[in-house]
Amino acid sequence: MIARAAALCGVLLLIAVSPSPPLKIGVDLPLTGNFAAPARYMRDGLELYLKQHDNMLGGRTVELDVVDDTGQPAVALTQVRKLVEEDHVDLLFGVLSAAVGAALVPYVNEHKIPTIYPIVSSNDLTQRAPSPYIVRTGWTSSQPTHVLADYAFHTLGYRRVATIAYDFSFGWESIGGFVDTFQQDGGKVVKQIWNPIQTSDYSPYLSALPRDVDAVVCSYSGAAAIAFIRQYRAFGLKMPLICQGNTTDESTLAETGPAALGIVTALQYSAVLETPANQGFVKAYEAAYGHEPSYYAEGTYVAAGLLDRALGSVNGNTSQTDALMKALKHTPFPSAPRGPVVFDSYGNPVQNIYIRRVEDRGGQLENAVIKTYKSVSQFWIYNPQEFLSHPVYSRTYPVCNACQ
Repeated sequence: MIARAAALCGVLLLIAVSPSPPLKIGVDLPLTGNFAAPARYMRDGLELYLKQHDNMLGGRTVELDVVDDTGQPAVALTQVRKLVEEDHVDLLFGVLSAAVGAALVPYVNEHKIPTIYPIVSSNDLTQRAPSPYIVRTGWTSSQPTHVLADYAFHTLGYRRVATIAYDFSFGWESIGGFVDTFQQDGGKVVKQIWNPIQTSDYSPYLSALPRDVDAVVCSYSGAAAIAFIRQYRAFGLKMPLICQGNTTDESTLAETGPAALGIVTALQYSAVLETPANQGFVKAYEAAYGHEPSYYAEGTYVAAGLLDRALGSVNGNTSQTDALMKALKHTPFPSAPRGPVVFDSYGNPVQNIYIRRVEDRGGQLENAVIKTYKSVSQFWIYNPQEFLSHPVYSRTYPVCNACQ
């Protein structure tokens, strides 16, 4: 009897001290294709957080299973199926393209796999069609461009603009946010131009821009941002550029070169934010990778931090999906590099949006912060219910009020 009791105690002790199994995270990134440059920063930001925390999140050792979606929805779906059905990951993390993020929603919902989107900004993920299994830790496409429109109208004094952007959901939504606010403020949008995502020669679109506007509003990222800005300057256009923030992201700014000087953008992050949290992040990132971080790197770093905190609150348990998702959507990050992050009742971050201007500081191009809008909601200053009664921003909504 004594021997049996001793054996039972030994078993219980072994169970008590047995470590939790590794946390398997499926990381889906466009490691090749148009978005490859910012995707590298996303991977670096995630890996930096893990290096700083002994490769653990929520008390569990992490195993990353990284796949390449090439920025294509069909490829992403194939890769995510492999991660979930063959590799049996505990959760999904990543995705860059808004189109990819939207395409994965039905699969994520069907398989009830906890998913974190640090970058994907499709508005309706936290507006008209939220997924109970996806938490967005970044932003909505229109969140910073509402602010940019306010700044353009009230501070820069612009009254007439033209817009040019990618012809897909991210371009429509980021431009839509600007157009909505700018027109409500009293501004005129005289022309809107959309180009295919694979465009390499922008000359036909640049030729169509009116020259008698106060500014041109643009929305690009990655290789497209570099090509657009360089060709805009080479074309000899003099209208000021004011753009969605990814257009001058640090991941592409050095390659864009002096053509980017003077461009005004809005985003929730700049590498030159003068806060202790950001300065510590930038110092660690530069030491690890030899260059300054971008919004993409900060985005995955913050997402990892939020996941770490949320997992800690549920004792590292990923089997209770509802409890984990609730924790993820209610975990603040008061000392994130970008500034304080809290979540609204729809599960989207409320955070600072910074007006930035590209400047040359000691031979290095930087997104200098020239104004801070604090605690900006995805709904800007609008009533959420009224905002959601309108269509999602698209190629045709809001209607351009002065287009010929």
